[in-house]
Amino acid sequence: MFIFSLIYLKPINEVEKYLPQHINYLERYYQSGHFIASGCKVPRNGGVILCCADSHEQAMSIIQEDPFYIHHIAEYELIEFIPTKYAKEFEVFI
Repeated sequence: MFIFSLIYLKPINEVEKYLPQHINYLERYYQSGHFIASGCKVPRNGGVILCCADSHEQAMSIIQEDPFYIHHIAEYELIEFIPTKYAKEFEVFI
């Protein structure tokens, strides 16, 4: 399991130019079962994505498809963790 922690490198008006493409990217990975949750940080200086991936390499390849990554809108911290407890409805992802 991975946490993608994004910090915006550009002003919010630049972020919003790429938001529709980013939303399409998110939807694609929700449909594939890789993304479990995502959202903006508070304050709105970045975002967080909770991702199920088989390896660090796969998680990195997923990040590299994000338009925010491609267009240098955000920088990413990739945090890997091993879930030891989770809600029953998430069993299918683990």
